[in-house]
Formats: sequence, C-alpha cells, structure tokens
Amino acid sequence: MRLLAALLALLMAAPLAAQSNAPPAPYAYQQLEDPALEEQATELMHTLRCITCQSQSIADSDAPMAGNMRHQVRTRIANGESPEAVRAWLVSRYGDYVSYEPVASASTWPLFVIPGILLLIAVIVLLRRVGRRVPVEGEGA
Repeated sequence: MRLLAALLALLMAAPLAAQSNAPPAPYAYQQLEDPALEEQATELMHTLRCITCQSQSIADSDAPMAGNMRHQVRTRIANGESPEAVRAWLVSRYGDYVSYEPVASASTWPLFVIPGILLLIAVIVLLRRVGRRVPVEGEGA
C-alpha cells in the first residue's frame, strides 16, 4: 500500500518536475555578426508578441519561448529571408496573435470597422441631444 501511495505521489509530482524555470538557451541571446542583418532582426523582434508573456515583444521577454522565437528570427534572416517572410512564417505557425501589426482579413475586419461605427453612433446621438435642447424660460429672445 505504501508503495502504491509513493508511486501515486511521484506521478502527481511529475508535471511540476516538467515545468522548468531554467533560463533561455544560450543561443537565444547570440546576435548576428552582420550589423545590418541584426538590425533587421531586432526591428522585427520588437513587432512580434511573446506567446508565453502576451504583453511583451520577443525582444523584451526572457521567457524560453521568446528565446526560441528570437533564435528562429535570427536564423531565418541570416539565411536570407526577408523580415516579412519571417513574420508570415511565424504568423502561420502561431496565429495572428503573434504580430503586433494586425492585418485586415475576412475574420478580423469587424475589429477595424466596429470602432468607427460606434464613434459615428456616438456623434449622431450627441448632435441630436444638442439639437433638441429646449431653451429655459427667461433665456433668449
């Protein structure tokens, strides 16, 4: 019975052991030797969202996932891919959420249109309320 309890305790602790707070791999911080390519990579990294942190760019995040994404960006740019091709690859792999620069598409157009519609409705309501003001007795001619 004790053996069964010990095995059960080990199985329950396994997910905790799998979680790692280890720092990102060393390759995550290796810059490219060509300063122009490194600048392209850095600019692109500032426009990509860390999937783990969700509020930081991959350039600012210390999460292992962000380190992996930085490595992928640098590797692909060093291999001659354009920053837009790298962005397209990351978006296809992780979804639109990874990019801080949203693209209007069939699924995202409401996000671009609805704020304008709401603003237009607010202006119409405001103009109608101001236009309907009834003068208070004793004011005016």
